[in-house]
Amino acid sequence: MSTGASMARSDADIQRDVLAELSWDARVQASEIGVSVAGGIATLTGWVDSYAKKWAAERIAHRVRGIRAVANDLTVRLPGDAARTDADIATAASRALEWDSFVPMERLEVTVANGWLTLRGEVEQGFQKRAAERAVRRLTGVRGVTNLIAVRPPAPVSAADLERNIRDALRRRRDIDAELIDVDVAGGAVVLSGEVRSWLERDEAERIAWAAPGVGDVEVRLSLTG
Repeated sequence: MSTGASMARSDADIQRDVLAELSWDARVQASEIGVSVAGGIATLTGWVDSYAKKWAAERIAHRVRGIRAVANDLTVRLPGDAARTDADIATAASRALEWDSFVPMERLEVTVANGWLTLRGEVEQGFQKRAAERAVRRLTGVRGVTNLIAVRPPAPVSAADLERNIRDALRRRRDIDAELIDVDVAGGAVVLSGEVRSWLERDEAERIAWAAPGVGDVEVRLSLTG
């Protein structure tokens, strides 16, 4: 599908709006973040004091009309009072996973090295893999998260069935124009491409894909129209 609509805006206009959106959102400090845009692809540079802010900045940039992709080169530098030992972070992560009712903690392993947290293990549903990462990425002291959790559905799902299930779920939603979205599946990995009308529609399409039984990974290549 054509991405002409998303390319209609100049890089300078997109850069200005990304900076404005960063300033608007209280979760981050725009003065810490540099933004460059080339061909509709925004690159974020600078440093923030938590992984949660790095993740939030990326999501904020994606909201801007005309953005095709975001390269997140932000560095996490923890202030002195936020520094925690790897053992402390591992303990906090284990507790966060235990408190999340969607996450089967008994099947997961948590490893922390220099503030970088790695998740391993197996779950039955893709949304559980996503929930596990969401549960730990806001913890104090975390510099980054690598999610190596494997999705092993209790019953195998063919690529054709998985693609059909996701397409049907998208069509059921009145707030999503399913005809503008392409769904491709290979080995449990789903790629969503095409166009959506808003950031909320893009986010919801991704959530729907993750919720489908048998999904192991989701890559979103959706462009915003208009």
